[in-house]
Amino acid sequence: MQENKGIDKSQMISFAVLCLVLFGFMFYFQNKQSKEEQVKAQEQKTEQVQNAVKQTQANNINPNVTPSAIQTASLNNKELNVEFSSLGGQVSKVQLSEYKAYDHKTDKADLPLYLIDKKNSNYGFQFKDKTGKVINTKDLVFTPAVNGNAVTMTANYNGAVIQFIYTLLPKYTLDFKVRTKGLAAITSDNKADFIWDYSVRNLEKGRAQEQSHSEFSYAFNNYKDYDYDGRTEMSEEKETLNWIGVKQQFFSSVIEAKNGFTQSKGNQEAIEEGEYLKKLNFEGFVQMTGSELNQDFTWYFMPLDLPLLKSYDKNFDEILPLGWSFIGGMNRYFFMPMYNFIAGWGLTAGWVIFLMTIIVKLILSPIMYKQHKLSAMMKVIRPEIDEANAKFKDADPMKKQQATMEIYRKAGVNQMAGCLPALVQIPIFYALFRFFPNFIDLRGQGFWFAKDLTAYDDLIKLPFKIPFLGDHLSVFALACTIVILIYTVMTSGNMQQPQQEGMPNMKVLMYIFPITFLFFLNTSASGLSWYYFVSNAINILIILVIKYVILDEKKIHAQIQANKEKPKSEGKFQKKMREMMEKAQNQQQIQEQQKKKK
Repeated sequence: MQENKGIDKSQMISFAVLCLVLFGFMFYFQNKQSKEEQVKAQEQKTEQVQNAVKQTQANNINPNVTPSAIQTASLNNKELNVEFSSLGGQVSKVQLSEYKAYDHKTDKADLPLYLIDKKNSNYGFQFKDKTGKVINTKDLVFTPAVNGNAVTMTANYNGAVIQFIYTLLPKYTLDFKVRTKGLAAITSDNKADFIWDYSVRNLEKGRAQEQSHSEFSYAFNNYKDYDYDGRTEMSEEKETLNWIGVKQQFFSSVIEAKNGFTQSKGNQEAIEEGEYLKKLNFEGFVQMTGSELNQDFTWYFMPLDLPLLKSYDKNFDEILPLGWSFIGGMNRYFFMPMYNFIAGWGLTAGWVIFLMTIIVKLILSPIMYKQHKLSAMMKVIRPEIDEANAKFKDADPMKKQQATMEIYRKAGVNQMAGCLPALVQIPIFYALFRFFPNFIDLRGQGFWFAKDLTAYDDLIKLPFKIPFLGDHLSVFALACTIVILIYTVMTSGNMQQPQQEGMPNMKVLMYIFPITFLFFLNTSASGLSWYYFVSNAINILIILVIKYVILDEKKIHAQIQANKEKPKSEGKFQKKMREMMEKAQNQQQIQEQQKKKK
């Protein structure tokens, strides 16, 4: 019987050539200029203006209000440009001056970034007058007055005065005060219904990824507790919400109520195509005192930058979906600080990720060494295992398993130790899965042919759509899949094949896994694919170094023989496994005896 000797020198050379080809392919496309689809940059401008007017007329419940009667007022600072509409006295436009939105026509992030524009946000307070008629501030016409960094919107309704006072502050903050006078003469309500309709604008390249990250987020219990809801409906009837926000992939629009929202509920609906991703509706009650509405609120239109979110001290940092518990801690206290530290050297984002990968591999190298040493020991004792399998070929499968375990025990081989690297990799993978598409410092950072490491690269565009892949192939995802396949071939040589009928062939499953990985990575952040390409390429190099430089099979064989001579102390796990197998074997013997008696 021939022994599986892993890979020979020719295979080593093939792997080196493959790596050179892949890197050459990447550098080639680094300098290739894209000349696609620049002719349509100025289309649909007139159509957008016409649609805005039509939308205003459709939303205007008050028939006396015409588009020409609507006034606007503006406030701005270095962070925000905010526009207010006299119809409803509400915020009608919000631009984050220091950020750009992705343009699907030019394939560049060069558009002004508007969280609110073209009527995608609509809010107001609703109550009933003493005749039962519903009054909604959305339908009232306000008169704007600008004074420095503040705008006062004033409306009159049957002798009652309603004022919305907005003050633009630093740190993406807009103070919002509601004051009424004479409202008690026309209503007897003790609470007002705050209704907010919001459609999430498509700001990033990866539509599906951004849509999955768009959801409600809110805090309660005096800012101590946080929750989110990406489902169809949300309901918090018993809690008083301190703030409610609509989270996007990298930005969020949040309104804070100083006295809270009660009996809150909402719903959301995905939008399959167009400039909007999701439509969300929120409804919650705010208290009125003596039938007057005098409440303080604050709007936040902010990037999801962790230091900024923590500076508010309102539990906003929970909006950033870095993962729960230990996973989130890895991102907050390990991956993010490490990225920022290396980026401080002046390296581009792709090379920062490259060095991050090397550091993680160095940390995990002792575990990998034990794994590959175990693999080498398994290879040495393979002839004994094959001999045991042949000896008990027609015997009870339980006896065959016991014989195999006895060989492992005498050789000092702990099979469970091989599972440790895989278990360690799971939380790291999930942490990085959360890190790359949510770390705003990576947003818009290109590397080679990937123009944004938080989105997929679509260098290879397809003329048709493939289920689960889409209309493109990510080069980073393809490269990652190839090196995972090579790594799988190199590490599966010593894997035992199933000896019982009906058992799955683990080697086949291991080869299928990298292919399925392609479907996952093809629409994920290219930074994640780049990380795992580098990670698995380093894994292959580590295997070669351990196999041909560090580990000596003769020494391992001698160590196994020495282990066999030593008296063995049975561990708790091995003892439990032996007892379980003996119990199962006894039960099987009893059943066979009962069958013979019958």
